Amino acid sequence: MLKPLLLVTGLLATVLGVLGMVLPVLPTTPFLLLATFCFARSSTRLHDYLIHHKQFGPYLSNYHERAMTPRDKVRTLTLMWSGILVSAALIGSPITWIILPAIATLVMVHILRLKPRPAPGQTPPPESTVEETPTQLDRRPRAGDGRGRNA
Repeated sequence: MLKPLLLVTGLLATVLGVLGMVLPVLPTTPFLLLATFCFARSSTRLHDYLIHHKQFGPYLSNYHERAMTPRDKVRTLTLMWSGILVSAALIGSPITWIILPAIATLVMVHILRLKPRPAPGQTPPPESTVEETPTQLDRRPRAGDGRGRNA
């Protein structure tokens, strides 16, 4: 009984997420994350499709890994602010000019704080190669190594 409900919820969330990509007032991320959650528990085929989709896959992995390419950050912030400003202008209410930019500012801070991710085709920077120094615990005599009391 739960599996069909999760499947329908996932499909509905996917449709709303797709609409959210073109409608500035409707969020995309929460719906796609909900769809991923539902499909993971109801349909491995739809889950794999969503995770490996050309448009949604990188979007979901950005969120999952808490990282974005600089290009994605610029594109996301440009589209977000364009949508916010158009929405505020169309609504025209003074409170809208306060609330929508405030929300957009908080989202912008969140996006800017995400880790940078190399663009597709680029190699990530090498890991730090700091040489570890042995600690006092590493120098303790061990039984049978010839340095202890039993030697």
